[in-house]
Amino acid sequence: MTKAEIVSKISDKLGIEKGDVQATVESFMEEVKTSLESGDNVYLRGFGSFIIKTRAEKTGRNISKNTTIKIPAHNIPAFKPAKVFVEGVKSNVQVK
Repeated sequence: MTKAEIVSKISDKLGIEKGDVQATVESFMEEVKTSLESGDNVYLRGFGSFIIKTRAEKTGRNISKNTTIKIPAHNIPAFKPAKVFVEGVKSNVQVK
């Protein structure tokens, strides 16, 4: 599902203009991004959490030059779904 499809479904469901829904969705995504960039996690009860995970320093390999390189410790954004969300997916989606 794309952002345009999400906007279209919300617009149809609530009877709101697509432009207004798109502005709202983009504003939501921007706020989540800004919060994570400033070091704050975002918690949405019943949906999940957008959190910052820290990756430890590790040694990697450059296969083409056959050398090792150090990958420094860094932070990455991550999403952790709520238990209710996970259970809903488990019970409603068939295994492929």
